[in-house]
Amino acid sequence: MIAGYTTEEFAVPFPKLSDEQVEWFIQQVLAYIDRQRQTYRDRAVPLDTTQLAIMRPFFPASALNSARVVTLAAERVGNPPFYGELAKIGFKAGSLPEFAEMAAITFVDTVVSHGPYENRTLFHELVHVVQYEKLGLPEFAAKYVKGFLSGGSYEANPLERNAYELDARFAAAPKPFLVQAVVQSWIDGGRF
Repeated sequence: MIAGYTTEEFAVPFPKLSDEQVEWFIQQVLAYIDRQRQTYRDRAVPLDTTQLAIMRPFFPASALNSARVVTLAAERVGNPPFYGELAKIGFKAGSLPEFAEMAAITFVDTVVSHGPYENRTLFHELVHVVQYEKLGLPEFAAKYVKGFLSGGSYEANPLERNAYELDARFAAAPKPFLVQAVVQSWIDGGRF
């Protein structure tokens, strides 16, 4: 269940992909993330002192020190250029995430927001920074694609479920807990 919904409510049937198509998809996602990080990193700034004070009890210094944030004004992050190819192999309209509709997107250690940073949104995105830190970009991309395909939706992707569960825990009762330990337990438990 995700934020009051079952994962079946989000699922859209995906075409069956060959191993080669899955690998191609992973490589496209990896390259897109890397390019987007390069695009936005120069415009991004470190977390401010208020953000650091709120997030410090939950996140390792390595993630907080490497994270950079940028808020876009009068522009949106576009969908990846490979979406057209995915449509050609059978992905239906609405089955892929719309990047322009997302509150924020994390590209390794660079968080791009479409509006002001709310604490819960920033928390969610910093969980992704920790996931990237633990997995590395190639493994994150592979797990993201495979989780998306097996989960049947963006919301059912295990990497997103992990971030949603942790941001809900933060929002419900912001008692400090170690995000890094929870992410590692998901890795150790094969949950990604």
